[in-house]
Amino acid sequence: MSLPQPDLGVLRKAQRGDERAFSLIVRAYELPVFNYVLRLVGDRSLAEDLTQEVFLRVYQGLPSFSLRCRFTTWLFQVTKNRVLDELRALERRPRAVVNLEDIPPLEVIDAPFERVEAIDAVWRAVEVLNVDLKMALLLRDVVGLSYNEIGDSLEITLATVKWRIFKARE
Repeated sequence: MSLPQPDLGVLRKAQRGDERAFSLIVRAYELPVFNYVLRLVGDRSLAEDLTQEVFLRVYQGLPSFSLRCRFTTWLFQVTKNRVLDELRALERRPRAVVNLEDIPPLEVIDAPFERVEAIDAVWRAVEVLNVDLKMALLLRDVVGLSYNEIGDSLEITLATVKWRIFKARE
């Protein structure tokens, strides 16, 4: 269920500044990064901006990226750091009301009304989790990373990953 890793040849080309290779990487990972960020920040416009900023940082950091590391782990470390920076900045600003309608529920096409209600209830519950629990849960259930990849991405132990996901699902 993990995200596939990009082809090493594509990564090497992107590291050398090949824009086509980098655009292949962006196309492959833009949606998972965007969905993760959107669920964390709750604002579509902000999530779009942050996703662009994440890929700008990835582009800037690619030349020093070690091909011995998992790309997706590094990508979600960059994403985590950018989102946390933004959330800290938002805490210092006056708060705006998050419009839950901006967050599209997963799989609502042709779903019975009760199922749509249940999905909305789940996302409302996720919305109120603290950011640490929310990040771990979303990396698992929305992005599809393994527990080990989540630990590497969030820079926490495997035991902490398991605990956070357990607490988030309670």
